[in-house]
Amino acid sequence: MLISDIRAKYLAFYKERGHAVIPSFPLVPKNDSSTLFVSSGMQPLMPYFLGNTHPAGVRLVDAQKCFRAVDIEEVGDNRHTTFFEMLGNWSFGDYFKKEQLSWLFEFLTNPKEGIGLDPERLYITVFGGDDAHTIPKDTESAAIWKKLFADKNIKAKEVFLGSEEEGYHNGMQGGHIFYYNVKKNWWSRAGEPEHMPVGEPGGPDAEVFYDFGTPHDSRFGAQCHPNCDCGRFVEICNSVFMQYIKKEDGSFVSLSKHNVDFGGGLERLAAASNHNPDVFSIDVLSAIIHELQSLSGVSYEDESHRKSFRIVADHMRAAVFMLADGVIPSNTEAGYIARRLIRRAVQHADRLGIIAPGSLTPIVAVIAKEYYQWYPELSSERMDAIAQLIGREEERFRSTLAEGMRQLDVCIKKREVTGHDAFILFTTYGFPFELTKEIAEEHGITVDTEAFKNAMREHQERSRVGAEQRFKEGLGDTKDKSST
Repeated sequence: MLISDIRAKYLAFYKERGHAVIPSFPLVPKNDSSTLFVSSGMQPLMPYFLGNTHPAGVRLVDAQKCFRAVDIEEVGDNRHTTFFEMLGNWSFGDYFKKEQLSWLFEFLTNPKEGIGLDPERLYITVFGGDDAHTIPKDTESAAIWKKLFADKNIKAKEVFLGSEEEGYHNGMQGGHIFYYNVKKNWWSRAGEPEHMPVGEPGGPDAEVFYDFGTPHDSRFGAQCHPNCDCGRFVEICNSVFMQYIKKEDGSFVSLSKHNVDFGGGLERLAAASNHNPDVFSIDVLSAIIHELQSLSGVSYEDESHRKSFRIVADHMRAAVFMLADGVIPSNTEAGYIARRLIRRAVQHADRLGIIAPGSLTPIVAVIAKEYYQWYPELSSERMDAIAQLIGREEERFRSTLAEGMRQLDVCIKKREVTGHDAFILFTTYGFPFELTKEIAEEHGITVDTEAFKNAMREHQERSRVGAEQRFKEGLGDTKDKSST
């Protein structure tokens, strides 16, 4: 299925069930200095979970643009991306577990109204309880899932695994519903219950994993289980049930109004609907890869180049959406992330043999074509400006890349890349530290991260002191002149 079809079906499905369709918030949050980018569907809606009234009502649904910088290092495997769309539906004190899980199961398995996944391939994880805070395990969600499977003539055995480590030791045990601890199946903004501040809401979640049936890779653990990192199981969606609040004495009590926060990764749902574990095979990403193949003459089927294809496709898509929301590549905050994405894309484009000036700009038009119908900010006029921005950024980086690589090669030949080396590469040659670290690690060399951070702190302190001194001198000159 195409992601546009899944997105449209999802919104229509929940609209029919009384949800107001709201537009995606910008990727760069407004009036929120605590984060650079929106990283989940619920993030812009937090005021309504805390008691404010949404003008559209108590049932909402949307498709939200998201970016997670934490996943940059993971991009290159078959399932991680930095930019993604999160399908979300919310209930603010209205419906709860029974309606949410029943509707979700219907959407996932109904081929007409939903995406028609085989229910045999769906595996569920639920909250196994927290004895330290006397929070019971979520048997209610497990019972609902069990009945939903039974209605499809599937006997869904419940298995208590507890931790991820126990999962690797004990394995599936013929289960379809698995209890995990607070590290896996509890949600709050602050994480686990012990880290939550007084008055913070949180609750158990029920995650859905799709089984692609690929062989287990024992490098990750002796036994496979839903949270295994081998790639057989991929989490496609998650229902969070905000039903508790933390009291001053550290205990938890039930909220007067229970809320539902659902998030489903659109790209992963598309991969599951096509029963292909490579998320880069879905239409919007494969279109970018097809263009990269044309530009490079290299095949995506060549495993030695597949990681570079994936990194360029992901990073260019993320950068285009960032720039469309007003981010300008720079050395600070959101601009630094955009610059890092573009420069990392350039480096991996080089590995594919795409080295001509402006070689990445044709990708911008491909991305706009795939998304413009849903995201009008990707208009042709704006895309022309974005292509120019990316072209200039690529040109700047290429002008320093060759010399920087020569300097890095000297360090690699010595089998040592110090924190100071990384600092010089960043400040003099524009090499992001992460890029230096990645290239060094490909040669089996570890870079001293702390030494680099210390060098950067010293550099920033010198810059601050120097700026203050220049400012004082400027004031002194002004004062002297005004008194004469």
